[in-house]
Amino acid sequence: MALEIVSAILFTIVLAFLLRVLYLIYEITMINKCELTRPKSLRTILCIGSGGHTTELLRLVKNLNKRKYQPRVYILADNDVSSEVKIRETEKEQNDYTLCRIPRSRNVQQSYFSSVISTLYATLCTLPVIYNFKPDIIFCNGPGTCIPVCVVAFIFRCLFLLDCRIVFIESICRVRTLSLTGKILQFFADIVVVQWPQLRDVCFRAKYFGRLT
Repeated sequence: MALEIVSAILFTIVLAFLLRVLYLIYEITMINKCELTRPKSLRTILCIGSGGHTTELLRLVKNLNKRKYQPRVYILADNDVSSEVKIRETEKEQNDYTLCRIPRSRNVQQSYFSSVISTLYATLCTLPVIYNFKPDIIFCNGPGTCIPVCVVAFIFRCLFLLDCRIVFIESICRVRTLSLTGKILQFFADIVVVQWPQLRDVCFRAKYFGRLT
């Protein structure tokens, strides 16, 4: 009898969680509701990739209202050295930011099978980062590093532990097809921005504002 009660409780919890996930996905993709009721500043996470991804996102950062988007946490891969130099150069006149490193989800030429394991590990390492910082908004532009960050933020939102919005900006190099990250995030990122008009036909909810990076 006790086992049946525990099983029923677990089933109810899982069912409630799945319904919450489906509702949020529906709200994000169909109702397109992404309003935030917040104080003047927003606790901001910026997911840094490497190479061109870093350069593109930092160009966007330069145009952000730093007073509105603060404090800022830059999340980058633990083996990404060059991006840190670029971040510090961009933020050289500011002191309201920090850097946080997590394991890289997938390295260049890494097999897809092993990348599943490394992504799960990166996701586990991301849990305390997101929970402790409690971001209001996340900006990302395509690197695999952002997948664990966005997944964790979405799960916490499903559990009512966080009320965070995700803004995904597809890389300028993606002209006709979405990146793998874009294909995933189009279903639960609150805003999906593309930088080529033809991509609006590829992503059913993409917004096009011209070139941003």
